[in-house]
Amino acid sequence: MAEPGGARTPQRLLLLLLGLIHVASSIFVVKNGTGTACIMANFSATFSMNYTTKSGLESTTFRLPQNASVMNSSSCGKENTSNPILEIGFGGGHTLTMNFSSTTQSYQVELLSFSYNLSDATLFPNASKGSEESSVKSKTDIQADIHKKYRCVSSNRITMSNVTIVLSDVTIQAYLSNNTFSKEETRCSQDTPSPSPVPTTHPTTIPVPTPTPTRPPTPAEIPPIFKYNVSDANGTCLLASMGLQLNITYAKKDNSSARIIWNINPNKTVAGGSCSPQVAILELQTENSTLAFSFGMNATTSKFFLREIRFHKFFPDAKDPAFGAVNSSLKELQATVGNSYKCNAEENVHVTDGFSVNIFRVRVQAFKVEGDKFGSVEECLLDENNMLIPIAVGGALAGLVLIVLIAYLIGRKRSHAGYQTI
Repeated sequence: MAEPGGARTPQRLLLLLLGLIHVASSIFVVKNGTGTACIMANFSATFSMNYTTKSGLESTTFRLPQNASVMNSSSCGKENTSNPILEIGFGGGHTLTMNFSSTTQSYQVELLSFSYNLSDATLFPNASKGSEESSVKSKTDIQADIHKKYRCVSSNRITMSNVTIVLSDVTIQAYLSNNTFSKEETRCSQDTPSPSPVPTTHPTTIPVPTPTPTRPPTPAEIPPIFKYNVSDANGTCLLASMGLQLNITYAKKDNSSARIIWNINPNKTVAGGSCSPQVAILELQTENSTLAFSFGMNATTSKFFLREIRFHKFFPDAKDPAFGAVNSSLKELQATVGNSYKCNAEENVHVTDGFSVNIFRVRVQAFKVEGDKFGSVEECLLDENNMLIPIAVGGALAGLVLIVLIAYLIGRKRSHAGYQTI
């Protein structure tokens, strides 16, 4: 998630508003030497990230533009030597790359990469000079059966270091056989409702064929919201209200894959933690496992942020029973010290390929907490965008009413023009 960068300009809000009214997608095609298509992709993408300026960290959000195009470095691949690659270029030297791989039964976007150029002042105003070209990458859960297109209407959020990419309304197919999208499709797990509800009190092991599927829970599965407090002799250093859901994937002893979707039950959880001038830690001991959130502070920008998540649990049926996951390079849940971060929308924090945390209705404040009360709110970008939707609809309706009223007055005036006073 990008760090909040202060108040947004009216021009930027207008651009976001226009984006919400018309979210366009682009189609990209890779062809071989004979002109036959081997990759087709149609999707929209939004990029959120933070970058360094002379005054500290700033955040930016932008969409994949309509004039983005397929680069010459894209390739259909060669059997036994290379795999298909879709590389999309846009702006002042930015590229979004999808590396495909396949088996006899399926294909997938094995790696999603994003390279960006900070010297592009349009997207990165006032960026510090120095290491201007950067690149991030991540594995994905985009996978489909051979000779079928991959279809996903839901948003797929992929977090890579300081960059978050949200893909939506996605249609992708590689290894094409008919030079166009197949009529058959493989739907993403986010679009497919679960056939049976997941219990909210105890973990349930579910065998699945893919290593890292994700799926939004139904309302019945949303975990209970609970308020946590971490204090020491100097007072409260961390205050958090949230619901937590864990997504765990591991290899079993028989080499099959198992997935756990686990809602944290506050009634079976012991909360603790520690405070220091630069680090605030919330540690949850629950059902023979340990889940820890570590918050850090950027002294230059006076921002706090979730910098690390650690998780440990023992699974007797796992090939490696001592399951552990840690990510110490997070930049999530950011807000100004003294204020609180709030997000009603579900947030997914990717920790490792086998572990992620869904956070629901979060409100958190670290380091400078007055008593047991949250400070002023800094809304997340997802909530701000959702607020713009009714504004756009209301503005459109108001404009329509005004047009009808003007048309009525003009028509009435013309209807009286033919009468003379006697």
